[in-house]
Amino acid sequence: MAQHSNITGTLTQELLAAGDNVKVSKISLTNVHATDSCTINLYIEKQLTGTFYLLKKMELPIGATLIYDGVRFNNKSGEFGLYIKLSAADSAVDVIIN
Repeated sequence: MAQHSNITGTLTQELLAAGDNVKVSKISLTNVHATDSCTINLYIEKQLTGTFYLLKKMELPIGATLIYDGVRFNNKSGEFGLYIKLSAADSAVDVIIN
């Protein structure tokens, strides 16, 4: 079942917590801001192991959609969480995780 999120602002936001036990195969990111492009950092993180970027400083133009296909990582308890950070306070991105 797909999970949907509306992400805004520059604070790092958790999309999936370690332990959610979600099988991720595809992530769709759409810039829904009316006038500005957006820079996205999308990464997985595990305590005591580190941060691993799926996308780093990836610029998404106005109205564009990026589909990140073939994503696989362990989201079981004690493993990786999925996080996103946007570039500007008025950034707005819709995220769909399948």
